[in-house]
Amino acid sequence: MAIVGAGPAGFFVAEHLLKRDGVVVRVDMFERLPAPFGLVRFGVAPDHPRIKQATRTFEKVASDSRFRYFGNVEVGVHVTWADLCERYHQVCAATGAQADRRLNIPGEDLEGSHSATDFVAWYNGHPDFAQLRFDLSAESVVIVGVGNVALDVARILCRPVSELATTDIADHALDSLRSSRVREVTVLGRRGPAQAAFSASEIKEIGRLADVDVLAPHGEIALDPLSQSWVTESGDRALQRKLDVLAEFAERRPAGYPRRLNFRFLVSPVELVSNGGRVSALRLVRNELYAAEDGSLRPKATKQCEQLPADLVFRSAGYRGVPMPGLPFDDTRCMIPNDRGRVVDPMTGTRIKGCYVSGWIKRQPVGVIGTNKPDAAETVASMLEDVAAGVVLRRGHCEEAGVEQLVADRCPGYLSFEDWKRIDDIEVRAGKAQGRPRVKITSASEMLALLGRGES
Repeated sequence: MAIVGAGPAGFFVAEHLLKRDGVVVRVDMFERLPAPFGLVRFGVAPDHPRIKQATRTFEKVASDSRFRYFGNVEVGVHVTWADLCERYHQVCAATGAQADRRLNIPGEDLEGSHSATDFVAWYNGHPDFAQLRFDLSAESVVIVGVGNVALDVARILCRPVSELATTDIADHALDSLRSSRVREVTVLGRRGPAQAAFSASEIKEIGRLADVDVLAPHGEIALDPLSQSWVTESGDRALQRKLDVLAEFAERRPAGYPRRLNFRFLVSPVELVSNGGRVSALRLVRNELYAAEDGSLRPKATKQCEQLPADLVFRSAGYRGVPMPGLPFDDTRCMIPNDRGRVVDPMTGTRIKGCYVSGWIKRQPVGVIGTNKPDAAETVASMLEDVAAGVVLRRGHCEEAGVEQLVADRCPGYLSFEDWKRIDDIEVRAGKAQGRPRVKITSASEMLALLGRGES
């Protein structure tokens, strides 16, 4: 079989297949980037090294003699989905959610307004984003959104550079942060603190930042009656821990630290205000909560407005899946339509033989890295059921050498997993010399040059 995407979702599918007793299987993995591991390498914050240890599991999968990796190969450019369907019994898309969700408000494209996902990819050394520029001479920054990504951005902007210098943050980002003039960061949530998407561990870590005043206004931390009832009925201890931390922030008084991090709730940006083509402020509207028909608490705008100065704005409204050429796509939910991992035709509801999905492109961008493991198990169960029923793309043996020749012809600059391990070793050795986990190579052409290879 073939898996498209070398992030957690793809590796968990491979792991479930390769560890099954009594299943004869070979797995080829195709990845658009030269480096594997997806969000573990390019999304997990550099100051969260424990989460990155998931790569040990993935490396074990890749060491299996039944596994092959084709890095720097883009499906839809170098090879097509149809090419794969002609050469494998089954093909699974595990491409994640690569784009960000927009706010869809006036001024969103002003200079100084950015996607938080772009910023995260930039400081993590993603080859597609390494050349971006973020003006960290800005003193006032606003982050729209209260998920873990928003808190990652806030933490990277506020954490002392001396601490970041011991991580695997990209060198270009470290250089920019050394000259940063950011003094105030404000995180905005449309709903109340009880509906914030960040985890209890993430918000506790924010409270321990050195040399940062972490503050929240009493009036926006106090729960309205609807939220209080919702929290009480939920009995969710993790939620209560989050609220306790925020309540402690509301009790703090400024200590005069070099940086200040503010949490605001029940406010929505309705416009980014321009000053000569550059963002200078956000116009905010105050919200109140109401109970929707589905039982959730939703924000409703009031007539109260304010203007919040900002030199730099990051939107963190979530990730969004993008289409895979050759497969159907649900434009509303930004995912590939499927039934327990089997791709389905949205017009007829019928399954598309031999085609599968796993991860965020299957279920939308929800959950943490570990959530992909049971999700992959469901997809693999569907795949094995279909194998048992003889519902596969082709009969007979799949020619392995033919696939390798196809890739070599279409993409001479492809990387095997052995190639990646050579790059990995170079990064780790460079990091060891600096007291860091690794020094990331952020350019595909540089990786190929180190391997003595030309570009594809």
